[in-house]
Amino acid sequence: MRYFFLAYAIFGILLVGILGLRGDKFSKPPIRLFPDMDDQDKVKAQVPSNFFADGRGARLPVAGTHPRGFLPGGESELGGVAEPEFGGGSGYYFTGQLGDYYGQGMPEELGLDEGNVGAFLRRGEERFGIYCSACHGKSGDGKGFTSFFGVPVSANQNANLAALDPGKYPDGRLFNTITKGLGQMSGYGYHIPVRDRWAIAAYVRALQSARKAPYEVVGQAYEKWKKEQAGQEPVAATQ
Repeated sequence: MRYFFLAYAIFGILLVGILGLRGDKFSKPPIRLFPDMDDQDKVKAQVPSNFFADGRGARLPVAGTHPRGFLPGGESELGGVAEPEFGGGSGYYFTGQLGDYYGQGMPEELGLDEGNVGAFLRRGEERFGIYCSACHGKSGDGKGFTSFFGVPVSANQNANLAALDPGKYPDGRLFNTITKGLGQMSGYGYHIPVRDRWAIAAYVRALQSARKAPYEVVGQAYEKWKKEQAGQEPVAATQ
């Protein structure tokens, strides 16, 4: 038994000698069996790097690009989109809120009328397909292709956009969710301009309305759309 305690004591001394006591300072990196990403291969700010030929860790902006807020000549557009469109403004158009409450309806700043509302919805459909359909599905049923890879987006009650009641989930709240995110969904305020976020919200409402329409009406509208896309003269729908 005494040899066991002797071996145990020697093992403890060796362990402390190798790993050191808690709070000790060393000039060399400690031995870590499981680093847990404490030491990563990365370029630190303001630090030289041998990875690049010029030895500088900080890189110059890509040719033809400019940081937000530092455009030459004081321009206020990024890729043709006004910079405030990515946030920073106030009022219903930028926040979806009227005071402490979410508003209903599209903002006046969009300037929608019978002549441009179709193009606005098509823009919303395009943006929805790019940013939203992967998780929410093309029809907003919460069954995007990510659900086939174990991403539990369908478990989120808000993933089924078609089920959102406009009375309980106003347009302003829908816009705010797109902007700031909710649950597992990250916000898109820094990626999608304000106008496009409203276009997505409007398209979601169109999806909801389409689900309530009779099948015959939806079918006729779809056939009319296909003929228009093919460049043919649309045929008037008949009852």
